[in-house]
Amino acid sequence: MDVEEILCRVREEGSLTPALRQEIIRVLGDRGRKALAGIDEKKVKKYRDFFVVVGTTDEYIVEEDFCSCRDFIFRKGRCWHVLAVAIASLTGNYEEYDLWYMDTWNVENSPDKQYLS
Repeated sequence: MDVEEILCRVREEGSLTPALRQEIIRVLGDRGRKALAGIDEKKVKKYRDFFVVVGTTDEYIVEEDFCSCRDFIFRKGRCWHVLAVAIASLTGNYEEYDLWYMDTWNVENSPDKQYLS
């Protein structure tokens, strides 16, 4: 079983049953465990423009299969933030904000500041 098959099962079941959680961890390992923890801890946020995941050290923008975290950028693969958003969007397990995420930025905490400096 791969990531796409896991996501298909999540879509079909519509919720994270204990058996499905075990399967996610078995197939996706530590990234699956972190994704589930992020969902359980309400770290997945949906704004009008992006999904945002509160990570260990920062907030990361996730859009489809892209994430602004260093793990995604350097490894060029699915980080736990992308997995958390994919699972949360299928189950509805996210907090929703009726505002544009980019309107919450300021010069000091802009998500792209680390890449522009």
